[in-house]
Amino acid sequence: MKKTIKAIWIIPLVWVIVGCSTTGVDDVGGWESMPQSGVYGEKYMEYEENPFQDVSEKPISTFSIDADGAAYANMRRYVNLGQRPPKESVRIEEFINYFTFDYAEPPQEESISLNSEVARCPWNDKHLLLRVGVKGKTIIEDLLPPSNYVFLIDVSGSMNSPDKLGILKTGFKTMVDNLKDNDKVAIVIYAGRARVLLNSTSADQKEVIQNAINELGAGGSTAGHDGISKAYEIAKENFIEGGNNRIILGSDGDFNTGPSSVKELIELVESKKDEGIFITVLGVGGGNLNDHMAEQIANKGNGTYEYIDNAEQIEKVFVNERSKFYAVAKDVKLQLTFNEDAVKSYRLIGYENRLLENQDFEDDEKDAGEIGVGQTITAMYEIIPATVLEKNTIIALGSYDARYKKADEEISRPLSTTLASNVLDIDKSSENMRFAAAVTAYGLILRESEYKGNADMQMVLDLSGQATSFDPYGYRKGFIELVNKLK
Repeated sequence: MKKTIKAIWIIPLVWVIVGCSTTGVDDVGGWESMPQSGVYGEKYMEYEENPFQDVSEKPISTFSIDADGAAYANMRRYVNLGQRPPKESVRIEEFINYFTFDYAEPPQEESISLNSEVARCPWNDKHLLLRVGVKGKTIIEDLLPPSNYVFLIDVSGSMNSPDKLGILKTGFKTMVDNLKDNDKVAIVIYAGRARVLLNSTSADQKEVIQNAINELGAGGSTAGHDGISKAYEIAKENFIEGGNNRIILGSDGDFNTGPSSVKELIELVESKKDEGIFITVLGVGGGNLNDHMAEQIANKGNGTYEYIDNAEQIEKVFVNERSKFYAVAKDVKLQLTFNEDAVKSYRLIGYENRLLENQDFEDDEKDAGEIGVGQTITAMYEIIPATVLEKNTIIALGSYDARYKKADEEISRPLSTTLASNVLDIDKSSENMRFAAAVTAYGLILRESEYKGNADMQMVLDLSGQATSFDPYGYRKGFIELVNKLK
């Protein structure tokens, strides 16, 4: 089914930034040329929600995982400003995958494990809710390979703000504090042109690296294409065989000098993704945030996308979950085949821009998402059963397959499990299920989804309030605080 895609510009009431010149935008998928204006709007891509699919016509659902968490942190920025986020900014899969779930470790020979559960759907009791999960292998820090990092930092005029360059400087210095001595860091900056601020330097010289970060200031236009090209060049020059080679790009996405459309930048990162260099994109600030561009650079460049809105998020990304910078699996694809005797129709919630054709599943040339050390990925399906189900019914929904490549391999590995489960009421399901359902319902409400049923904020609080015993850093409790602000 062809998706309707629209370009959306949003200007938050508080965050209006006066910038330097116009920004190019993608001329593919509904984007139009940006008007000549000194006032920038935030740019999001709106995707039509996945509809219910009739199993008799389309029994197979195939998609790439999405390891990003940016949409959730961006939503939090809006809520803390006393506003609801624009519905176009809500990517429900990123809301869910902001959180870590309590999934079992992979078998010793594998890099990922599979997990699933079924319960009655809380916002439509005639439907079922299916949760499928993936967990990346946990590796203790002392056994992680050395890292070759290139910090790619936007220092153009639009970044001259405490919530932009200021927060990035704090974040990168925090990261340097936690690097191992055998890691190394180079710094590439770009405004009107790209240049190397710091050649690759051993992390046992933390003061040298942090002094270079302290010197950063902002001004000028934004040659993002040149910056990305230079960062890949430096990363390749200092490549560590068997190590973690990664560019970390910090920007508001306001590229306006040189090739700057989404299409041109995607072509660049796609041309580099087979060099064994991963990329993490950190979005910052408001007013002219180009969320769509940042998300697509990460998506197409073997990377992940995070948004940095506050000091707590700095700690999450750069300290508590820094193991995500180490990919344990790449090109992770999931495929569910539904049993027509049990399932009348199904709907994948979110992942609208991660859908794959069924034949892509076994195609090792087809790009898909990456998963980091200890990271969990979760997807939710709403299901209309083929028959009325009594309580505690065992139902065989179908099969759940995955394919992935180990981080240093190019041939995918298959995994498979069945979707046979006892169907429980949602309040009798696991904490994993209740919390995932709560975040999903919250996303449906903010998305103003036609599929939200009777979901409301009280339902979200009821589900999440009893699902916080697994909460290593308090992020689930933080979610409940956010919901209460909008209740």
